[in-house]
Parts: sequence; structure tokens; C-alpha cells
Amino acid sequence: MPKPGLFDIGRRLESISRMGDPLERLAAEIPWELFRPLLEQVHEKARKSAAGRKPLDVVLMFKVLILQTLYNLADEAVAYQIRDRLSFMRLLGLQMHDGVPDGTTVWRFRERLIRDHRGERPRQPGLRRHHRPRQR
Repeated sequence: MPKPGLFDIGRRLESISRMGDPLERLAAEIPWELFRPLLEQVHEKARKSAAGRKPLDVVLMFKVLILQTLYNLADEAVAYQIRDRLSFMRLLGLQMHDGVPDGTTVWRFRERLIRDHRGERPRQPGLRRHHRPRQR
């Protein structure tokens, strides 16, 4: 088996783009950073010490939840797919050497968002809540 070249991943991503990667369009169309203030507000958790691994970026974790929903993946399955699929890595802004959240990390992030949204919702200036009328 030949050794991987310096530009192999770039060429593979270009090929995926030419084939019409829907995640590339998603990355371009959604202003992901607009979600950061709200996600940080919901996900705030005081760290007991500086020891241990730093928490993963909240926008990255939000994108993981989006991928999980779009592709109907379980927590462990989305962690596997992030490691396996270049298109997932590109959407998340990950390189081959970057750490990837495991299934438990995905589960904890989602559960924290759900739990924090059951109480009072954080207010974000400029973002409106849209309500659908209840159908009876």
C-alpha cells in the first residue's frame, strides 16, 4: 500500500465537493457563530479546576447534534462517523489529528441543552423565539 501523500486529503475533499457535498452548502449557508452566545449561556458550567481535558467548543458540539439529527445516528454512531467521514470532519472544522467527541460526550451535551431549556430560557438580544400555533 502506498504511503499517503501530503495533498491526498485535500484532493479527496475537492472530489467530494465536485460531487456536491450537502454539508459544504450547510456550512456556507448557516452563520454558525450566531449560535455561540446562546450555546455558551446554556452550556455554562463552572470548572472545579484547570486539570483534565478542556471542554469541546460549543458550536462544534452543536454541529455534531445537527449531523446526528440529519443522518439519524446514535451517539456512538455519530462519534464513529466523525472519525470516518471527511465531509463530517470538514463541517466540524476538524483535522485528522484533532480530538473527536465520544458518544458519552455527545449524550452529555445534548442532555445539558435539554435540561437547561426546561427551565427559564436564556434571552439573546436579536434572536426571536418562533412559536407554532397548537393544532387541536
